[in-house]
Amino acid sequence: MIKISSLPTDHPKDVDRDALEKETKKLCKRLEDLHRLIIATGTHSVLVILQGMDASGKDGAVREVFRYCTHNNFRTYSFKKPTDEEFAHDFLWRVHKQAPRKGEMVVFNRSHYEDILIQRVHGWITEEHVAARMEAINAFEELLAFDNNTIVFKFFLNISKDQQEEELQQRIDEHDKHYKHNDSDWKEREHWDKYMDCYEYVLNESDIPWTVVPVDSRWYRDYIISKTMVERLEELELEYPPLETEK
Repeated sequence: MIKISSLPTDHPKDVDRDALEKETKKLCKRLEDLHRLIIATGTHSVLVILQGMDASGKDGAVREVFRYCTHNNFRTYSFKKPTDEEFAHDFLWRVHKQAPRKGEMVVFNRSHYEDILIQRVHGWITEEHVAARMEAINAFEELLAFDNNTIVFKFFLNISKDQQEEELQQRIDEHDKHYKHNDSDWKEREHWDKYMDCYEYVLNESDIPWTVVPVDSRWYRDYIISKTMVERLEELELEYPPLETEK
């Protein structure tokens, strides 16, 4: 049973930051190589799910971890409030359309889990409906993995409440971060404990496991995400296809 309160939000005290940042750069460059192999072979797709509280560093993770990846067959998608058309369909309808095709890597900056997080926190959905949606999410992710060779990475960006307050305050105090400020982020912060309960439910009920990433130190976040992805993608042992010539 995963308890978020027992999980670290910051890096281990005995790590060498300089050494780890150098290693992270190597890992990010290796991720570029592996992305090119995904494109070249066309046998697998990659879905990266980033979930976390406001100011947990989702945008920064995309910018830093995938900094060397080619724009070809790489894209990010952020799930906002559903449109009227999306509301008229099942909650996974808009998500499935954004799933990666073979040879593609896609990052979800927030994801289908919003439909059992924010809605549950605010009581917009019954507990019975939550359980049904969780079951549907597990089936959906298993379908992607089984039917389309999709490698699914799920990262919960674990930020401390104190660090979140600091990050949100910076958006007010620092002019180059004003564009990130949103009053609603402070409102959602008032529901912190309820969000943690809902995230614990997601972490414990998911069939495809999550990687919990301590994010109070952003450089450590980048290291954990890049290391996790590189190690898993290397297990595929992909090779560039041979040159095709006309016969």
